[in-house]
Amino acid sequence: MSRPESSDIGERPDAAAALRQQAAGLVPPRTIALVGLMGAGKTTVGRRLAHALDLPFADADAEIVNAAGQSIETIFAEHGECEFRRGERKVIARLLEGPVHVLATGGGAFIDPRTRELMKERAISIWLKAPLEVLMKRVSKRSGRPLLKEDDPLAVMQRLMGERYPIYAEADITVETNAGPHNVAVSAIIEALREHLAVKA
Repeated sequence: MSRPESSDIGERPDAAAALRQQAAGLVPPRTIALVGLMGAGKTTVGRRLAHALDLPFADADAEIVNAAGQSIETIFAEHGECEFRRGERKVIARLLEGPVHVLATGGGAFIDPRTRELMKERAISIWLKAPLEVLMKRVSKRSGRPLLKEDDPLAVMQRLMGERYPIYAEADITVETNAGPHNVAVSAIIEALREHLAVKA
């Protein structure tokens, strides 16, 4: 877990300062957990959100790799998805017991019932909802996506959207994202958080 600086996240200092100003006085009482399909921007948006809120940032997938000493692709191949989800659940539970931070989760984390229950108890969950064409453009730039190792990644993504979107909809907050700059999504999250916390107050 680390506290991101604008130089670490490839963000212009003026843009980072504007987001910090927008987030001034916003103090989340619980960890903010970003959920959504692969390619939704959870890690990039999460780092920038953490910087804006002056909170540490953690990436659940990176923490799983560190704990297992293996890549996610290798864990899937050698041990299967069930074993991966078990390890993911343990890592997220450990992270949620720590100080308040921004947490980017893997696409399937919130789908696991026990992990979802943990997040509902200990975090403010935010679904980053992006259009299919945006997701496909982003995931095509990265290898190492075990669930996309099939002949038709588009069909896989469409199936995952059908299966997972009703579950992602259980998140505390939904923020629509698109192909625009990630800072737009961060700004929308900050406003949505203010509104959510005001309602809860």
